[in-house]
Amino acid sequence: MKMNPVYKRELKVSSRSIRMAMVLLIFNGILSAVALFNMYSVVDQVKMTAEIQYSRFLELYVFVASIEFAMLMFIMPAMTSNSISGERERQTLDLMLTTTMKPGEIVLGKLAAAFTSMLLLVLSSFPALALVFVYGGITVTDMALLLLCFVTVALLSGGIGVFFSSLFKRSTMANVCSYVTIVFLVAGTYAVNVFTYRMSQNEISSYMTAVDSVTRQATSGGSLYLLLMNPAVTFYAMINKQAGNSDVAGTLEQLFGSHPENFIIEHWTGLSIFLQIAAAVILIAIAVSAVTPIRGAGRTGGRGRAGKQELQDRENGRENHRKNDRRKGGRDHA
Repeated sequence: MKMNPVYKRELKVSSRSIRMAMVLLIFNGILSAVALFNMYSVVDQVKMTAEIQYSRFLELYVFVASIEFAMLMFIMPAMTSNSISGERERQTLDLMLTTTMKPGEIVLGKLAAAFTSMLLLVLSSFPALALVFVYGGITVTDMALLLLCFVTVALLSGGIGVFFSSLFKRSTMANVCSYVTIVFLVAGTYAVNVFTYRMSQNEISSYMTAVDSVTRQATSGGSLYLLLMNPAVTFYAMINKQAGNSDVAGTLEQLFGSHPENFIIEHWTGLSIFLQIAAAVILIAIAVSAVTPIRGAGRTGGRGRAGKQELQDRENGRENHRKNDRRKGGRDHA
């Protein structure tokens, strides 16, 4: 099976660089130090009181998982937002498109290289997470669900980065738009629910004066389902359930009031992961479509002046190439 040339090249560059090795060393060194300190404090407490606080190991699991989740959500856009726009800035994208590689191979190769680097970082930290198995509390199934959540947020964040990188010619603009979108998905959807929840409280308080009744009846309404696209809420609901604090319905009720039990609430984590992966696939497909060259001047209207200029430059380059070939052929004949 032939490996994607773009993916192969990016892997070679990453593996030959000392930066990745240093990141792995520092990141896992910090996590290992925290894990060993946590275990030492638990053992020391056992010597003093003959009691073992199993919750300390769960807290370590939640802490390490939260760091990795935040890292994936905010580093993946930085690694992918300059993937296509960077090639445009170096004027190498047109050269790549003239090869036998398809636009989809270019986009997927860039995304897969960034995804592999981040997945390597996540998998390298699993020994620190596995310390929780010493005293139990987390199963292998929980670890598999955590890995699925990591893969989902990496695909979504990477898809957003590749999407904007394919639309803009400058990496700076693509980077800014990627992070604005991530912030909107995380903080924006949460803010919408907080706003609607407060509005519901104010509306009820104008008719009822009992504070307890207001608290029980206030709800964020249908805007709650916007949180299905919020990767932070998905991770929070999943990690809370694994830590034994509450189920998804209880967690959402604490934050945004009571909501009726339905299929979406009962299968919140699975549905949110499915929707986020679907959104990532759509964004990647749009990125591939944006990178695909448009043949024929009549189809350049959708890309505007920049698209027409890019197409004209490509046609001029081809014409110059044909002229040079004819001149070279004439000299050889003479």
